[in-house]
Amino acid sequence: MFDSDDLESIREGHAAWNEETVDPVVDRFGERKETFTTDTNGQEVDRVYTPADVADLDYEDDLGFPGEPPYTRGVYSTGYRGRLWTMRQYAGFSTPEDTNERYHYLLDQGQTGLSMAFDLPTQMGYDSDAEMAAGEVGKAGVAIDSLDDMLTVFDGIPLDEVSTSMTINAPASVLLAMYIAVGDRQGVDREELRGTIQNDLLKEYIARNTYIYPPEPSMRIITDIFEFCADETPNFNTISISGYHIREAGSTAAQELAFTLGNGIEYVEAAVDAGLDVDEFAPQLSFFFNGHNNIFEEVAKFRAARRMWHDIMEERFDAQNPKSKQLKFHTQTAGSMLTAQQIENNVVRVAYQALAAVLGGTQSLHTNGKDEALALPTEESVRTALRTQQILAHESGAADTIDPLAGSYYVESLTDEVEADAYDLLDEVADRGGMLDAVESQWVQRQIQDTAFDRQREIEDSERIIVGVNEFEVEEEQEMDVQEVTAEDQQRQIDSLEETKASRDDEAADAALAAVRDAARGDENLMPHIIDAVKAYATVGEICDVLRDEFGEYQGGGAV
Repeated sequence: MFDSDDLESIREGHAAWNEETVDPVVDRFGERKETFTTDTNGQEVDRVYTPADVADLDYEDDLGFPGEPPYTRGVYSTGYRGRLWTMRQYAGFSTPEDTNERYHYLLDQGQTGLSMAFDLPTQMGYDSDAEMAAGEVGKAGVAIDSLDDMLTVFDGIPLDEVSTSMTINAPASVLLAMYIAVGDRQGVDREELRGTIQNDLLKEYIARNTYIYPPEPSMRIITDIFEFCADETPNFNTISISGYHIREAGSTAAQELAFTLGNGIEYVEAAVDAGLDVDEFAPQLSFFFNGHNNIFEEVAKFRAARRMWHDIMEERFDAQNPKSKQLKFHTQTAGSMLTAQQIENNVVRVAYQALAAVLGGTQSLHTNGKDEALALPTEESVRTALRTQQILAHESGAADTIDPLAGSYYVESLTDEVEADAYDLLDEVADRGGMLDAVESQWVQRQIQDTAFDRQREIEDSERIIVGVNEFEVEEEQEMDVQEVTAEDQQRQIDSLEETKASRDDEAADAALAAVRDAARGDENLMPHIIDAVKAYATVGEICDVLRDEFGEYQGGGAV
């Protein structure tokens, strides 16, 4: 992009500037730190960046225009000038009735998409009356046991007018089946259903541990969903390949990027090995990233992710459909960066993290409530989080031009560095046999744990300042409303489940569960049978128990 003579002149000028202008000032006054680095990757940050730092940048090959390969500058030609990102606040708590009320509130306040949080029993495939569910019903999200619950959650919400993201993994096929059944009940054509299921089991083995089945049958369920949805629900994203939880577990930006794309490669390979055409299912793949504190590092990560996925899909999988090569992603601001101390500071953190996501070109965004380090967010804190997005969209100017940091010597250099680090990690993963082997051997987990340990040590030694935690502390009494789920709320859900079981046709439910079992034993696609089962009012726990019986449970070292 730059003339070689000009570059040499710039390098000479840079050296002279350091010697004649900067060094005397540093000798006299010093600098705040001896070395400046990016937030998590640890790349050294120079005082100033010049064209010499991006001397090898080729505009057409490395950047291109928005909506054109390699999509570094975005997957849409008009960016946010055409439409804003989807404001998709993560919500769900207590009972289906409570969650339905919260959803209506958020939509009334201007939210443009729904994001469904499930309680821990639902995430683990247990019903609310299960012994394992005691004390956890409705606490981390909404309790969903049967189709009745899903119908209640979406009461008065037409599924052809909203898109819904569901943070569900091991039982994703069951919850997707319930969503499809609700759409069928509403008379919505399946092709009109829009949204995403997380459905990312490799990430569960790496970071969250809400898995049920071993890797092999889990991959079978995932590819069954790919195949079914390509035909039945082509506008519904079949997976949200999630780096968010990898970052929450303590990874660097480059690790988040590498391990997320590595998981994506594993899913694509599994689907291709199962006989699916890459261009039939790849357009329905989506990604989910963390919005962390360092604005420039995050923007670089998002831009590098798009470029890398384009190249991976084109070079490794010979994808022909442009949509197969476009990385589209949701961002959530960093829960791990929220502090219980001086919680008002979290509003500021979230705003900067959201800005990074928008500058990086996210397709949808969740902004955390300030109180989420303490409990589920209150209605007031949810509103403030949503208003943060709306102010960013309508008052900041950040959405008015596409990829506004493109051409920044620093951002372009950092994009290249994050990408190079991520590719180095992917090479190591490949040497270990791919992500599945690297995860089963615990290598990936150890990389993240080592990083998290180093970060915590830096905080404890005050090498890394966390405002209000290890610096700028105050004595304070924490006075605030906290969203609570009571024992009475949990009992209401259990009573509702008992009523559903008492009123259903048990013979129909048993027959539908038997059909799921037969499909699991063979190679028939599971999804049509799971849909039939939920329509017969078989519960989440009952369906997952059938699959547990057939597939086994994963204990971190294998099936049992």
